[in-house]
Amino acid sequence: MSVTAGPNSVSTDPNAAEREAARVAWVRAATGENDLQPQRASVDAGFRSYWRVQTANGSRIVMDSPPQLEDVRPWLRMRALLASGGVRVPEVIVEDAAAGFLLLEDLGGPTLAQVLDDDNADAHFDAALEQLLRLQAIQPPLGTGAFGEALLQRDAGLFEEWFLRRHLGLELDCDDTDRIELVQRRLMDNALQQAQVLTHRDFMPRNLMPVAGGPAVLDFQDCVTGAVAYDPVSLFKDAFLSWPLERVDGWLARYHERALAARIPVPPLHVFQRDADWLGVQRHLKILGIFSRLHYRDGKTKYLPDAPRFIAYLDEVLPRYRELDALREVLDARIRPAMARIASSAS
Repeated sequence: MSVTAGPNSVSTDPNAAEREAARVAWVRAATGENDLQPQRASVDAGFRSYWRVQTANGSRIVMDSPPQLEDVRPWLRMRALLASGGVRVPEVIVEDAAAGFLLLEDLGGPTLAQVLDDDNADAHFDAALEQLLRLQAIQPPLGTGAFGEALLQRDAGLFEEWFLRRHLGLELDCDDTDRIELVQRRLMDNALQQAQVLTHRDFMPRNLMPVAGGPAVLDFQDCVTGAVAYDPVSLFKDAFLSWPLERVDGWLARYHERALAARIPVPPLHVFQRDADWLGVQRHLKILGIFSRLHYRDGKTKYLPDAPRFIAYLDEVLPRYRELDALREVLDARIRPAMARIASSAS
């Protein structure tokens, strides 16, 4: 496992000291080394936390997932499923699901997002596609969640509640509301009509580690059955890295070519391009809502400044599709002016 280095953090959890003592005792027993002192290695992982220890056999990562807050067993089950399909995932060295502790390999420091540049992107993305195609070839087991109507409706609600209302302070009139709902419905119908495969839902450079046999895939515990174009467009239209549209189109065509060879159920290229574009729009709207919620509800202010990136993504793609004109109309008439007012007041 690899995680972004960060400082030790001070927790306000009244049980933090007790959990820390349990973590130290566990890793010492698991390794047989009685002088280990885990150091915080990640600071933004929900209820899970990651800690680095230097053992006699090299650096290791301790995943701490308090059972009463976040059961580690779904992570273990999905890891085993992906590994069975040849996907490069972190090696588990010692596991104690009942206590919520895992000892994992340390995959190093930088994520793919931190090493990508114009010169190496083709090679890195080609390697990432190999892992994605292996993931998509895995038959989702019975009981796997679906990226279906319920999740799509939830995503649409995030955009309207948190970005439009909370961040921009917009209360749309009936006509504008109808326009947004029309486009969201078309985006949802498109996603539901696509071939359904195992889907990571955050297959992006921040969740990929450039290591031998990889890149290794992280943050996979919430894999679902979903639209075949979702993960490819997530990889190339990232929340934190942007590429010229012509280059993205080329990478999508490269994925499509390799997917056909791997017998992944993709439609003809022109249909796949539309499907990827539309899922990109759906994802961009969702992320605008999520980043706004992180800012206002969770006090995580580093995400919302990236909002203009997603407006730029929309500006690139919406002119391609008359069926999405209603969203472009609201974007031009209401959303863009509201963003300009906020930017002006902050300057």
